[in-house]
Amino acid sequence: MNHETGLPWRNLNEEVDVVIVGAGATGPVVAQELGRAGLSVVLFEAGPYWEVSRDFVSDELHMRKTAWRFHRLTAGSDAPELGHNISGSGVGGGTNHFTAVVPRFFPSDFRTKTIDGVGEDWPITYEDLAPYYEQLEKEIPVSGPKHYPWGGFHGPYPYPAREPVAATHQVLRIGCEKLGIQSSVAPLAILSAPFQGRPPCINRGFCAQGCLPNSKFSTLIHHIPRALDAGVELRHGSMVHRILVNKDDRVEGVAFLFQGKEYRQRAKAVVVCASAIETPRLLLLSADGRHPQGLANRSGMVGKCFMVHSGHEVVARFSEEILPYKGTPILTTTQDFYESPGDGSRARGFSIHAHGSRPLAFMKIVTKATGAWGRHLREMARDYNYFARLTIVGEVLPQMNNTITLSDEKDEVGLPSPVVTFSYGDNDRKVIEAAVAMCKQVLEAAGGRVELISPDTSHMLGGCRMGSNPTDSVVDGWGRCHDHKNLFLADTSVFVTSGASNPTLTAMALAWRTADYIVQEFRAGNL
Repeated sequence: MNHETGLPWRNLNEEVDVVIVGAGATGPVVAQELGRAGLSVVLFEAGPYWEVSRDFVSDELHMRKTAWRFHRLTAGSDAPELGHNISGSGVGGGTNHFTAVVPRFFPSDFRTKTIDGVGEDWPITYEDLAPYYEQLEKEIPVSGPKHYPWGGFHGPYPYPAREPVAATHQVLRIGCEKLGIQSSVAPLAILSAPFQGRPPCINRGFCAQGCLPNSKFSTLIHHIPRALDAGVELRHGSMVHRILVNKDDRVEGVAFLFQGKEYRQRAKAVVVCASAIETPRLLLLSADGRHPQGLANRSGMVGKCFMVHSGHEVVARFSEEILPYKGTPILTTTQDFYESPGDGSRARGFSIHAHGSRPLAFMKIVTKATGAWGRHLREMARDYNYFARLTIVGEVLPQMNNTITLSDEKDEVGLPSPVVTFSYGDNDRKVIEAAVAMCKQVLEAAGGRVELISPDTSHMLGGCRMGSNPTDSVVDGWGRCHDHKNLFLADTSVFVTSGASNPTLTAMALAWRTADYIVQEFRAGNL
């Protein structure tokens, strides 16, 4: 409590070194590193502070509360569903309910224009991120196989793979083996052995509802405590709605809403870690007379080239029980089709995961794919234990007309709601077609009969991409905005291409790298 202001914060009237906006997957990583470097840091989070033992329960419906709940709009011919699996609310963000699948991006992801003639090259290489991947895999720590067959890292992972795998994951393993396709246990931020007081996973299967035993990593239970120990001040329930800039285009701090009132926090630098929707939205909300199109938007690229992953789901019925609720949601994978095939049929590719299902999530897939109701729906629910599901992570190429913009409609706190406009391109559809066909082959090779194919999307990426040229990008290779020397972005909004891997580890590695750069700039007297 600040006795001068009567508010629960100590630094409100002082200029701090750094303000960080967003305490999801990346903000706590930045906060931890800046705090450890001795900088004064305030970390803002719009949502609540979750107490795991109090707030997390094994209930699919109840735990929907961990999703972002403010009003959002969608448009485009393939408008994505902005549901529970897309973005989180509260300290820890999406890491509270993600499936904890943490593969690295492939080296080719950073050079798609050079190698495949599509998308854009990143201004950094795989080798620039490799040390940060390694640090995170040790720190979380990640469990995985001794040998990983694909990409630039082949293991071993710090913690051993979690074996044996449940029947729903054996389906992918069996199908791939019969087709001559490589498969592997996925790298997971889920413990296979004790770690610093956290127990190994006991296969409860509620990873997407928040892990009550803390066997699954989240920034809520890992980076946040370390950041607080380093002196970082956390302000949850505080919605940053404007970044403040002076006449020299230096950022001066932020304005934020707390319990319906506006406050300001001055800072020498600001790092936005608010997600691929909320980060461009905040830059657009910060428009003023000198920046009528929003901050960091001299190029006009803020909100442009927004991407998702195509996430189609293919479900097959088996004659024997699969019990899809058992075990970690995702445990086996194949990335054999990740890059462009030699026949020229498409550019880039996809991953396939064996994906267990909680009952309500499964019935949602059924109704979405078939429109079943009444007796038919009841029969599908009755046979739930006999179904296995594969999901794809399909690469989507960046397009200028896939955007984040502001609406005339207002959200729950009176701010213009974001509009997410998205349509697949021709190549994206070729990737989906090939991925769905391969899922069907794998399921049938394992002895199943495919009954459902449900379109879906996952992961939100891009919108403020990084690049070397200030005319076609928003930030440089360190996450620093071209237009504002002391404004940084450190989340999935800076992704140049989407890859075909779950993106959380890459986003955290980028954020850690940006944090190291900020520390260097402070020590050099440049911030």
